[in-house]
Amino acid sequence: MEIVLARAATEVFSPAVVVLVLPVVVAWHATGHVGLALLWGLEVALFSSVLPMLFIIRGARAGRWDGHHVRDREHRTVPLLVGLGSTAVGIGVLVLADAPRSVLALSLAMATTLAVCLGVTRFWKISLHAAVAGGAVAMVTLLYGPWALLLLVPLALVCWSRVVLEDHTAAQVLAGALTGPVVGGVVFLLVR
Repeated sequence: MEIVLARAATEVFSPAVVVLVLPVVVAWHATGHVGLALLWGLEVALFSSVLPMLFIIRGARAGRWDGHHVRDREHRTVPLLVGLGSTAVGIGVLVLADAPRSVLALSLAMATTLAVCLGVTRFWKISLHAAVAGGAVAMVTLLYGPWALLLLVPLALVCWSRVVLEDHTAAQVLAGALTGPVVGGVVFLLVR
């Protein structure tokens, strides 16, 4: 039962899923308009989640890495670089389209966090699940207030799941859970 719950948490709170939802939440706060929230949120989700995930899935199916979570640290560089490049293109679109400041801040925060995780991944396996979830908690809390700290529960759940599944050590999930808010949260706060 523990393994089943851990697998479910790993998938439900995976970076790809969080980065599908978080931009819409941020865009809603910025615009207060359903159509605009979807427009801006889905633009960020497309370049920062959907396109990178399609690349990862295609690579996993071709046998270039060990699955859609790319568990083997040595194989993470290319998918992370593709994710960073795709996010950079998305940031360019946001700038050209004069996106709301907080939506742009979100993309910059995610790109910066990803770049830091990429640097760390060159020598150590930091948890991207924890980094993305931790950054999401920080940014939603900055926008919506202290009630959003309830999101610490899913953050703890995803950190626990990564350790239970033996994809990460406790130190690796702690490092990720701190990197997301410290790097991404600070960039978001400074730019928005």
